[in-house]
Amino acid sequence: MKISELLAAAQPLQEQLSAWRRDFHRHPEIGYEEIRTSGIVAAHLASLGLEVTTNVGRTGVVGVLRGETPGPTIGLRADMDALPIQDQKTVSYASEVPDTAHLCGHDAHTAILMGAAQLLAGLGRPKKGNIKFVFQPAEEGLAGAREMIKDGVLDNPKVDVMAGLHMFPGLDTGTLGVSKGVAFASADSLTIKILGKGGHAARPHEGVDAIAVAAQVISALQNIPSRMVDPLEPVVITIGKISGGYMGAALAPEVELTGTVRTLSAGVRAQMPAMIEQVVAGVCSSFGAGYELSYGEGYPIVLNDPGMVDLMTETSEELLGEKVWNYIKPSTGGEDFAFYCEKVPGVFFRLGSGNGEERTRYPLHHPKFDLDETALPYGVAMLSAMALNFLNRN
Repeated sequence: MKISELLAAAQPLQEQLSAWRRDFHRHPEIGYEEIRTSGIVAAHLASLGLEVTTNVGRTGVVGVLRGETPGPTIGLRADMDALPIQDQKTVSYASEVPDTAHLCGHDAHTAILMGAAQLLAGLGRPKKGNIKFVFQPAEEGLAGAREMIKDGVLDNPKVDVMAGLHMFPGLDTGTLGVSKGVAFASADSLTIKILGKGGHAARPHEGVDAIAVAAQVISALQNIPSRMVDPLEPVVITIGKISGGYMGAALAPEVELTGTVRTLSAGVRAQMPAMIEQVVAGVCSSFGAGYELSYGEGYPIVLNDPGMVDLMTETSEELLGEKVWNYIKPSTGGEDFAFYCEKVPGVFFRLGSGNGEERTRYPLHHPKFDLDETALPYGVAMLSAMALNFLNRN
């Protein structure tokens, strides 16, 4: 089948893709708890005659379509986990699990890769090389990609390149966005305990008000991106949670600040722990407070390989007969697809899922996030076409 015919071949899957996606949406599972989801995925891959391995990276599933002769292997990845957020949509497929919902499109990613496996398996074995379908758990902060790599997802057969996509409401359905080079930021965690001295709120001079010191620390941290780092190097430091104090009439003896640090440069990322400690130590010393600082390295930067970006853009034009892609700015969001890109050349691109309706305009992670399901066949066709083009060119 010609690459230009793959979208037409994917369109008849629309009803099935929507059914899969809605089923996953009604029954969301958070990271490393994707038992039901992985079971459905594994059964589908087995029905297609693929080699199936389960429990990869704890709850991940891998399917392999082997070619007639040895050759390179391309991995196609979808993430399966939901978010610990209450679904606020009033739709027939709204989440049935309290405080858990697919508000980042992972249900769609899973359905798309199931569709790609069905389409490619239906075309028969590639003449040479292999296609590996990677259904990954725990992308949302729990590093499922890293766990799958530890379990050998890039081996047997050895994966040479990886490709993945993400639904994006900021782009119209049928259009694509990709970043050449850095695509997503590193995402690290930050916890700061401000250690003060309790006392009566009416006599603050007798204690050390940890809340007042915490307020100064939060403000001072913003001087790092604005005054201590090259202004051409994006840095985001956000404190998202503050815990401390007992009552309005007492000084808080301790306050805990929890946040995140995002950068688009590995070099800048390496400087962050020391810079943050310098600022926190200085502020706390000024007010007679102590501190405890914990800095946790999370996801690395997603670095798209130039050759894989070219494969994606050229394939899209061959598939759709026109240029529907654009280079887009990197995101300061984090993505554990980064771990694959550290091991093999990869590309992670965005698939438009907005159709102008209000329901498709909500951003990722919003309690009312939804998407235009007519985007699903485009995802199936793109991943399938990229896999075939890679094998044909190598």
